[in-house]
Amino acid sequence: MTKKRKDWKMQLELFQEFQDKVQIQFKNEKLLWQAFTHSSYVNEHRKKTYEDNERLEFLGDAVLELTVSKFLYLQYPTMSEGELTKLRAAIVCEPSLVSFATALSFGDLILLGKGEEMTGGRERPALLADVFEAFIGALYLDQGIEQVFTFLEAWVYPRVQEGAFSHVMDFKSQLQEFIQREASGQLSYEILEEKGPAHNREFVSRVSLNGEELGVGSGRSKKEAEQHAAQLALQTLKSFEKDVKRK
Repeated sequence: MTKKRKDWKMQLELFQEFQDKVQIQFKNEKLLWQAFTHSSYVNEHRKKTYEDNERLEFLGDAVLELTVSKFLYLQYPTMSEGELTKLRAAIVCEPSLVSFATALSFGDLILLGKGEEMTGGRERPALLADVFEAFIGALYLDQGIEQVFTFLEAWVYPRVQEGAFSHVMDFKSQLQEFIQREASGQLSYEILEEKGPAHNREFVSRVSLNGEELGVGSGRSKKEAEQHAAQLALQTLKSFEKDVKRK
């Protein structure tokens, strides 16, 4: 078996392992290959009919904006337009897309030219972010918007719900403002539990009002856990407020 055929077989195996991992089987695998084909690879294989992922990246960017917007709109019914916009921007920005791509080992799947390979292209943030968008575009073309939602529900949205973007949401301030408007008393936070190894620590925090528990949340840091607890408390209080107004 020639080196080229061996490399091609290995790439096929990598793509199949990836599809098994995310539980998605592409109907048109050319779209999957295109999503992971960098322009530098196409430039070095001009005799072949390869297409790079730049057009898919353009499409994926728009699909991500829409799908993330829908998720946030439904997930956080009390957020203002400005808050939703700020949170969406944090989720679809380059560092976040890089983290999603890295978690799925996208760097191992990319078809790169030799020069790009030698200069560390597989780990270049902008390249990884582009590939993630291109994959979303390819998935949308191959299986439609609902499959994109399903994929994001498995690999992206849990990060949001776990508080990974709490630094731009500041639920603690929102909860404080709500309490000052609707009730009186002092909010307090306490760490109930610390678990897991040092490199993967998890904290559990409780927020209380005058000693009465309002919410319990978890996170990878004390700050994240407190923000998550405040988020859950805020959702409960606002839901209760709506029920009271209906009556």
